Amino acid sequence: MSDFETVLAPLARITRKHKTIEAYVYWHKDAAWSEAAGESLDTEEIVFYAEGLLMEGFGLAWDHLADPELGDHIRLCFWQGAQPVLPALPHGSTRLAGGDSSGHPV
Repeated sequence: MSDFETVLAPLARITRKHKTIEAYVYWHKDAAWSEAAGESLDTEEIVFYAEGLLMEGFGLAWDHLADPELGDHIRLCFWQGAQPVLPALPHGSTRLAGGDSSGHPV
């Protein structure tokens, strides 16, 4: 199994199980996290999108969150260079699963 597959396999299992789950993308730039402009990613786009950015050399941390405001969703955090401190979980949300391309526990 490649490094990409190792990081993305649990995420792929979640998207297969939760057919309508969406993902929100966050970017680390200029020492801060910001949500990507635009709409959320549909279930079938999540793993493809993450794999493409991993192949381009971006770092990835992802979380499957239970959120009282947004419902269950995936949060994808991307950066370049050294892994920054990840953004705090949204208020009231619970982390159900996660993964990290750097091999650090999340």
